[in-house]
Amino acid sequence: MAIAFPDIDPIIFEIGPLAIRWYALSYVAGILLGWLYIAKLDRLEPKAFNQKAYDDFIVWAVLGVLLGGRIGYVLFYNFSYYLTNPIDIVKIWHGGMSFHGGIIGAITSLYLMCKKHKLNFLRVTDLVACAAPIGLFFGRLANFINAELWGRFASEDLPWAVIFPGETYPRHPSQLYESALEGAALFFILAYAAYRTKAQTRAGILSGIFLCGYALFRSFVEFFREPDIQIGYIMEFFTMGQILCLPMLLIGIYLISISKKNVVR
Repeated sequence: MAIAFPDIDPIIFEIGPLAIRWYALSYVAGILLGWLYIAKLDRLEPKAFNQKAYDDFIVWAVLGVLLGGRIGYVLFYNFSYYLTNPIDIVKIWHGGMSFHGGIIGAITSLYLMCKKHKLNFLRVTDLVACAAPIGLFFGRLANFINAELWGRFASEDLPWAVIFPGETYPRHPSQLYESALEGAALFFILAYAAYRTKAQTRAGILSGIFLCGYALFRSFVEFFREPDIQIGYIMEFFTMGQILCLPMLLIGIYLISISKKNVVR
């Protein structure tokens, strides 16, 4: 028997014209908790950050994720619309962020930060990769609360299938699948690698594990997630999310393969 979507208000509370939303809170929680987790990981030798770089990290990360996420969504998912409605590009409160764009933006901003502070770029991305699943976990939960990015139609016999608002038939709660796999599962895989192996001494390997893990988990969940209506299926089978995961997987494999040569002490 399918589950009716729980009546969750996407707005936590309002103060005059200011509305605090679960989606915004997920970004704040992901960035702050990730920042603290990075500090914890960086106690392990060899260190990746200096104090000044660590203090600047949130500014660089927020700019990279928000700008990259928005630009990525515009380019990858709805370019024709924004080409004719360019003013809507800045209306991020209407939704529309791309994880793949966000990661490109984050990598770019981190590269510039590392250049500024003379840090080992791959060592920094390794720690950020370990913390990234925290944001993914909360972000996908927020997608579920917003009743967005829902899954494909599911069997009525599936006990955890959900009937979303405005729908008649049950669907897979693909947001929760992503939260569990891209968030929780990937977090523990990376934590094990960081604390129980010598991954900390091989620059790039944790970044590679994250890229491969995310690409595989996301590609799997895409089989249960409804493709974007303005794009649909590519070659009648693949989704845009799966296509964008392919270069992530290849880069991840490359980083893992060269990490043996990038020993840091």
